[in-house]
Parts: sequence; structure tokens; C-alpha cells
Amino acid sequence: MLHFDDIVFGPIFSRRLGSSLGVNLLPSKGKLCNFDCVYCECGWNKDGRGDNVFPRLDAIEAALEEKMSKAAAEGVPVDSVTFSGNGEPTLHPDFPQVIDVTLRLRDKYFPSAKVSVLSNATLVGRPEIAEALMRVDNPILKIDASSDELIGKINKPAGGYRLADVVRHLKAFDGRFVLQTMFLKSPDFDTAAPEALAAWMDIVRELRPREVMVYTIDRETPDKSLEKYTVDEMRAFVQPLLDEGFKIQIRG
Repeated sequence: MLHFDDIVFGPIFSRRLGSSLGVNLLPSKGKLCNFDCVYCECGWNKDGRGDNVFPRLDAIEAALEEKMSKAAAEGVPVDSVTFSGNGEPTLHPDFPQVIDVTLRLRDKYFPSAKVSVLSNATLVGRPEIAEALMRVDNPILKIDASSDELIGKINKPAGGYRLADVVRHLKAFDGRFVLQTMFLKSPDFDTAAPEALAAWMDIVRELRPREVMVYTIDRETPDKSLEKYTVDEMRAFVQPLLDEGFKIQIRG
């Protein structure tokens, strides 16, 4: 399974974001997430408990400065500074301050680069998290399915996750975010089953995100029973939304 030992890594090529400088705000020797997704490239949560220490804010700032200054001096392009890593980045206790530092260094070294955060959107109900996400260029926020039951099978959230709450909090973004959805199926579920797909499209219509990213499995997954969809299949799934004028990025 994929694992990130450094705070800042890359740049690596991202199929969605181009030349991407990655930032891992989670423990370097483990995995820390309030989801336990069946498709997670970092594996199951239970197998990533070797470390539970968040990197300090000053260490994050130093790692960003070192990596950005070196890339700029060597003429290495950076299209995006992307928060992903070994779990959910907004769990970091200093997440808003990390965004402050990142935006300042981005403006200094790569002013044309975007700052992107890949998040499961579980903490968007916290005002300080929502405000920080609204300040980045690409808040890429996940809703993989259209019901709590289906999300329970796919994302296995910890605590009292309610899709209705997440949708309500995302409405406060007034469309200024990117909605990310994984299409996949297994013997236990199918995120593109007609009823589930119709309900998901209704969520998209309610939230009206500035862009939708739909994608499917691309790397090894902890659940070996999963099946991916083709780009053509996913385009057919979202065709009604395309016809309505939604901007949708499809990645196989």
C-alpha cells in the first residue's frame, strides 16, 4: 500500500492536478483517518497504527520552505501544493495555521500554483475548518455515495457521520468547491445503481459545486473484491449533469 514518510514530497504527476507537491499532515509512520475506505491506497486504518504523532507546525513550515525554494531554484514546475497523505488532513490540530503558512510560501515561490486540499468533508461543520478550506484554491471535498447506508459500506466513517449534515454544511460554500466522487462496485454495493445514482445527482444539483471530479480505482485497494468502472461508463452515469451544464472531470 502507498505510504508517505515525509511531510512534503514530490512533485509527482497527478492525473487531476498536474505537477503536484504533496503535503502529509498525518503521522509519518502510520495512518490516521476518520474514514476507513474500502479503496484507500494507504490500506486499512488498523494496519497503520505505528505512529500517532502529528508533525509540528514549525516542522511543516520548514519542510515546505525547503522543498519549494529548491524546486524554484532548479526550475522544477509546481502546478499544485496538494494536501493528502496518510489520512484526513483537516484532522491536524493546526490545520488553519498550516493553510496560512502554505498560502504565504506559495505566493513567495510559485504564485501561479494552486493550493489543493483533498478532504472527506467530515469536519466542514467546524467554522475554522470551513473558513480555511474556503481560502484555498481547490477545496476538493468528498461525497462518494448518496445514503448513510452506502457510505457506511464504502467509507466506514467513525463517529456519528450523517450525510444530511455534510450536505447542509457544504451548502455554506455556495458552490466554491470541487466535489469528488469515486464510482466503484463490489458484491456488496454499487455506487452507480440507478436509485443511488439518481440520489447522488440530486445532491450535486443541490450543492452546485463549481466542478465535479468523478473517478474510479487506480491503485491497489485493501478490499480485493472491488471492481472499477471505465471512463465511458462514468461519462454515461453523469451525462444528465453534463447536459445541464455542470463541469465534470472524469478520470479512469
